[in-house]
Amino acid sequence: MAEREKLRGEFDFGLGGLLKGIGNFFDFVSRMAEEGKEEISRTGEIKDPSGKARAIYGFTIRMGLGGQPAVEQFENICRTEAGAVVAEVREPIVDVFDEKDFVLVLAELPGVEEGDIHLEVKDDILNLTAEGEDTKYSKEVLLPAVVDADTMESTYKNGVLEIKLRKKK
Repeated sequence: MAEREKLRGEFDFGLGGLLKGIGNFFDFVSRMAEEGKEEISRTGEIKDPSGKARAIYGFTIRMGLGGQPAVEQFENICRTEAGAVVAEVREPIVDVFDEKDFVLVLAELPGVEEGDIHLEVKDDILNLTAEGEDTKYSKEVLLPAVVDADTMESTYKNGVLEIKLRKKK
């Protein structure tokens, strides 16, 4: 069964299936808790006739403290009055960790090369953009503290960007 069909079977987010989708979502989170899973992701894509991915969608559910699920949705499908439109620029999934002396940012950027990634830091805001052959990303990330842009260290491997910034004292 195609991933999109599996996803649609678990969560039907159409207007007709809204209540069913919510019920399925809670069943899914309950199964996660029973199986002891802390994180689960589902993704899918819609391809154009040439075989290139046109639309990307998915979500990540993380179990937080006290068993509270945190849901992060991602897609490049925008809803307009005229209907659904595929956006050219995607917003990457980003996790921010507030450590003792530094801020650690992890961003998922599949489909781009390290040289395609551009980072700009000002005070407590990180602007991340990347443009690959078929993929474009952009996100403004609010950091938990003011950081020193001159201390930025980054590594990129297997589509995951890791950024480490020292906090200003």
